[in-house]
Amino acid sequence: MIDLDEFDRRLIELVRQDNQQPARELAQKVGLSVSAVLRRLRRLREEKVIVADVAIVSPALTGSALTMHVLLRMGQSGPRRMDAFHREIRLHPEVTGAWEVTGEEDFLLRVQVGSMEEYDRFTRRALGEENGVQGFRTLITIRTAVDESASRRPLRLGR
Repeated sequence: MIDLDEFDRRLIELVRQDNQQPARELAQKVGLSVSAVLRRLRRLREEKVIVADVAIVSPALTGSALTMHVLLRMGQSGPRRMDAFHREIRLHPEVTGAWEVTGEEDFLLRVQVGSMEEYDRFTRRALGEENGVQGFRTLITIRTAVDESASRRPLRLGR
């Protein structure tokens, strides 16, 4: 684990909220020089404290107006079958999140599509018996109550 000081922690919190802030603004907010901020950010990226810089695009622009949460049960849940499904489900761009879970179901999928017809095509292609799926249940999102952003979680890094 990397050793982080208060400057690192404050920088991380700021870039979690908006990683497009200019270095001069970050420097003013944390009380460092611009070059020190740039050095620290480069080190945080190199040491994989910051693992990605991404843009979150409006689902309307990607043709993903509908979000479904799909609970599915596998016919057999041995390691080979589960690993095969892990590999298979990654091939479908409609799947924007997937988790192997405990309980009666084996997987939880977040599926984003443009229409119910597109969802129907996805289920026929990806969630059939040939992929080991015994059954599934779909929950359709009406509206988002809490954004799924990881930046909502407090920072817990070692000193």
